[in-house]
Amino acid sequence: MNEFLNTDIMGNTLRNYGIVLAIVLFIYFIRRYLSRNIAAWLFRLIRHWSPQIAEREFVELLLKPLEYFLLLTAFIMASNHLVFPPELNITLYNRTGEPYTLKMFTDLLVKVTFTCTVIWIVLRLIDFIALILEKKADLTEDKTDNQFVVFFRDFFKAIIFIIGFIALMNILFGRGLVEKLVAGLGIGAAALALAAKESIENLIGSFIIFFDKPFRVGDFVKVDSFQGTVEKIGLRSTRIRTLDKTFITVPNKKMVDSVLDNLSLRTQQRVALKLELAPDTPSESVMAVVKSLQDYLDNHKDVEKGASVSLFDFGKDSFVLQIIYMTNILDNTPYVNMRENVNLELVRILESNGVKLAARTDTPAA
Repeated sequence: MNEFLNTDIMGNTLRNYGIVLAIVLFIYFIRRYLSRNIAAWLFRLIRHWSPQIAEREFVELLLKPLEYFLLLTAFIMASNHLVFPPELNITLYNRTGEPYTLKMFTDLLVKVTFTCTVIWIVLRLIDFIALILEKKADLTEDKTDNQFVVFFRDFFKAIIFIIGFIALMNILFGRGLVEKLVAGLGIGAAALALAAKESIENLIGSFIIFFDKPFRVGDFVKVDSFQGTVEKIGLRSTRIRTLDKTFITVPNKKMVDSVLDNLSLRTQQRVALKLELAPDTPSESVMAVVKSLQDYLDNHKDVEKGASVSLFDFGKDSFVLQIIYMTNILDNTPYVNMRENVNLELVRILESNGVKLAARTDTPAA
């Protein structure tokens, strides 16, 4: 039996192959159990920071990356018992006089995979910290706190991605090459900075939005020719749901540089109407309509004091009445209902005084 286990196959004994296979398979079959227990242990260490977070939420965040991490670690440790078969250590290419072998490639692949797994775990930890802060932010009345959590979660994730990218470049090309590339950029650095100018401006715009607070998630805003509800403020752009239920993305630089009207911050809504009465309307009827409508608005519970009804203008085709009033109703549906009631009363007043609107006269096209 020993002789069989000591049989050499491509530089390694069957015993060594068996040990490696057993370790990898053992970790593979218990990886979920180990990952759950490690995640639960980590949660017990930090649960006093997050009493609002359930253990299940933390475990689910870390479960997958921990499984890959354990399996990869087991493979790396187990493979140390093996010698890379000389028969497989072929040269992939030899461009600079130094051969690049298959073993070098597999070692590089393992390092890259391991680094990506670590980055994955760190990103999930950032998600967990953000989850803790979101729960705490939900307890406050200021919804800006929730915006900060989402913003800085994305911000730190971007930093981790950059650090991870640099680490991968060091693994793939060597630290010396990366340093030479950075040092030798020269004109390329200026071109890169120019290309990144817009992204940097959008990033600065996002900081201005968060610290100056011209609007926040949930606000109804008007920018340029569109208006809608802010659904997300990111590092680069702001997402807005329009009245047509379309989803538009606006660069943060434009949100900061443009004239922005935050309609959610208004305290009242202004209504302005112009009515064109028939030119043969008697002056007594005109004044009766003005007085009746003024009395109605002055006594309306949803109309603020200071409403104005006046004979604004007149011409050969009509008398023009101008009606201006303010209301504290801000929600759209109650506002529309209130305007409908006022308009119906206006129609009733016109009918009761025998007043008709001016006939529309359209100039025929030449």
